[in-house]
Amino acid sequence: MGAPMAANLLKAGWAVTAWNRSTAAVDEFVQLGGASAASVADLRDQPVIIFMLPDLSFIEEAASGLLDEWRLAPPEPGTLVVVMSSVSPVGVQAFGLAVTEASAGNATVLDAPVSGGTEGAQRGNLAIMAGGSEENFARLLPVFEAMGTTVKRLGELGAGSLAKACNQLIVGTTTAALAEAAELAERSGMDVGALFEVLSGGLAASRVLEFVGPRLAAKDYAPTGPAKFMHKDLSFVLESAAAVDAVVPMASAGVELYAELKAQGLGDLDLAVVRQTIANLSTPVAGTSTAGTSTDVIDTVQETTP
Repeated sequence: MGAPMAANLLKAGWAVTAWNRSTAAVDEFVQLGGASAASVADLRDQPVIIFMLPDLSFIEEAASGLLDEWRLAPPEPGTLVVVMSSVSPVGVQAFGLAVTEASAGNATVLDAPVSGGTEGAQRGNLAIMAGGSEENFARLLPVFEAMGTTVKRLGELGAGSLAKACNQLIVGTTTAALAEAAELAERSGMDVGALFEVLSGGLAASRVLEFVGPRLAAKDYAPTGPAKFMHKDLSFVLESAAAVDAVVPMASAGVELYAELKAQGLGDLDLAVVRQTIANLSTPVAGTSTAGTSTDVIDTVQETTP
């Protein structure tokens, strides 16, 4: 998602220098008019540094050289480091402390995870949930508005990541519920597409049903984003709930289900593949072959993906 987000910053007139773990994406970005950096440490003098990597551990590893540079010579006061990945609310606060220490207090971390998927990143209509001071949020608002249409500050550092965890709680468990409904309906002789069509006209209607429902009905698991990340994100819900003594039974069930999804070897497929996870846990329908080993599903994806 980082590539289209950076491209939208270019379109909005921002000067953007990019680094990526693989060079192909950077080469494409340079062709759009962006600049490239050989390492994250080479970005040490940039006023705003944005990270969009799979998890906080990747960010900490990528930023290690940058923080070493700052320990030798601190950056300019007011330097902003923005974590736009889905990460642990507790972990991003610890990362903020590490950045403050390494930069002699001259750099500050904000968390601003996004929702909307690859399509939202391409269209520039992401929802952006930010955590940080009001002053720093105001400075970054024009940057965020180049990538998203719904931008909101939820509180101090960590609040954005907690909001994203709540988002994933709703998306992950709703997708799982729709997957259960689809499997139950089909095994009972009902057309899943017709079921979802009528559900979309009632109280069960949702953006999740709108976007994931067709893939669940068609058993289309071609990846738009790896399903394995939902397990990570729901684990952040459990971590945050434990910190405030909240009970989150739906998140707990979701963590177990998506752990099973990963154990079945389906983690790199689309989130809709949670339906296959449920099918694999179910008794095969009489008169049919055993459905959906991970190999079966991956073969289907390879055959149907352009």
